[in-house]
Parts: sequence; structure tokens; C-alpha cells
Amino acid sequence: MKPAVFVALPLGKPFERKLAERFTVITDPANRAEAEALVTIGATKTGAAFMEEMPKLKLICCFGSGHEGVDIAAAEARGIKVANTVGANAATVADLAVALLLASIRKIVEADRLTRTGKWRGENPASLLFLRGLTGRRIGIVGLGAIGLKIATRLEGFETEIGYTGRNEKQGVPYRYFRSALDLATWADTLILAHRADETNRHLVNAAVLKALGPEGHVVNISRGSAIDEDALIAALKDGTIAGAALDVFEDEPAPRPDLTNLPNIVVTPHLGGGTSEAIVAMGDAVIANLEAFFDGKPLPSPVTA
Repeated sequence: MKPAVFVALPLGKPFERKLAERFTVITDPANRAEAEALVTIGATKTGAAFMEEMPKLKLICCFGSGHEGVDIAAAEARGIKVANTVGANAATVADLAVALLLASIRKIVEADRLTRTGKWRGENPASLLFLRGLTGRRIGIVGLGAIGLKIATRLEGFETEIGYTGRNEKQGVPYRYFRSALDLATWADTLILAHRADETNRHLVNAAVLKALGPEGHVVNISRGSAIDEDALIAALKDGTIAGAALDVFEDEPAPRPDLTNLPNIVVTPHLGGGTSEAIVAMGDAVIANLEAFFDGKPLPSPVTA
């Protein structure tokens, strides 16, 4: 008999068909109590009460690298394993991070708008023609995991300096390590957030970090919206504390604050960092690999622990 897997949200028919080759797929929440495994996304709240409603649950597998919504301690107390698909979409997210950085630094969205409306370079050509470019910048990456490392290797090709911060210093990488986000921002003029976001680093980027980044500074966030104090970011963008920001994630999704998204010196996208076709396939395959390993009694490829 096939193990039953509850897929908590639509992840595409191709994924469900592939999953059904090995497992009994449940998509109706009314039947989730029969499932031994849960497939969800990290931002979805999966706490003790939810787990109690699935008495047969043995494995929670997050589609993506995030797992901030899963109560890991509650899962461990119930003997439930947790896994994610870390690294499966790293290349795609890194690509968007670089695209957002370039869009922010070179004001690509503003230039597009002016060109379309017949204003060419606008009333102040210097605002577009004499911007500081990417070459020679100091790029600070918060989190040098699978995504952060791919961002770093991509940006090396732009003749930049790379520094990073994280929970621990990485061995065998050629980039300078800083002990805190504030130290990193003091050194850098561009900050890219690629770390795992949870309550321990909520509002990691605050007014002090933004001030340290400086008036030529740009912030790119492809991690989680909770990592940035949005009140502080709005103030910094308005008063010139930093030059610009590019965000794929927000504290309130899917309805980010208009007083943030309407600012002229910000580029925004709707949390699509890992949303390419090849990344979706890779994440689906990684979910299935975790499920197969678990039910075959093998170690999880991507375990998550507290």
C-alpha cells in the first residue's frame, strides 16, 4: 500500500502526477488525517495544533528552502521529521538577486518608464547618465548558503569585492567574513539578503544598518520580508540615507505596503525568486527524494532541525 501524502497547497499537476507514481496523494484538507507525510511551504503556519489534526503524520517536507512557519520543536516532540529542498532553486534565486541589484543601481525601471512616455532621459539626464555602476562595488551578502554562494560567484564576474556575514564563518571560501550585519554594512555599499529568515533575525536590517550602508547604498532582499524593518527602510529611502532598494519579499504578502512600493527609488517583484520552470521541477524532485528516502528508511537528503 502506498504511503499517503497530503499536499497542502497547489504545486502543479506535473508534480502531483510524479508524486502519485510512488504515493497516495491527498489534496482535500478534509482527508488530511489519513496522511503520513505533509508537503507544504515554509511560510505556511504549521504548528502543534495542525500536527495534532494529523495523528499519522511522520514527515513534514517544505517545498523550498524556507521552514520558518514550521514549529520544529513541536514536530520533534511528536517524533515528526522535517525536511526542505535547500539548494534546489539556488541558481534561479541568485539570478533574480543580481537582476534586482542591477535594476536598482542603474534605475532600469525608471528609465523604462521615461522612455515609454517619450521623456527619454527625463528632466534631469544626470539622474540616469551619471549613476555609480556595479563594477568596483563592495557587495555584502547576508547568508552564504547555497543561494548566497551562487550570488557571490555571479557577482565576482562584475569585478566587485565580496564580503559576507552569517551564523558561522565558512571554511574554504575566498570572501571576507564579518561578525554582524552592522559590521558588514559599514564595509559594504550594497547589501543582499540571502539568509534563512526566522524570529532570531527579524528586522536584522534596521535603521543603524541602513545608516552604515550609506547614501550610495542599495539593499536587495530575496530572503524573507521579516528581515527588514520596513518603517526604517521607508525613512531611509525618503531622506537619502540609502540610494535605493530592490525587494522580492515583504512583511505583508501578498499585499505589501503602498507607502513602500510607491517610492520612486525602489524596485519590487512579487516573490518570484524561485519561480522559474526549471526551479519548480527541481524543488518537486527534491521533495520526492526526501519522501522516498524517509519511507525507504534512509537518511533524509535535506533534514531540518531546531
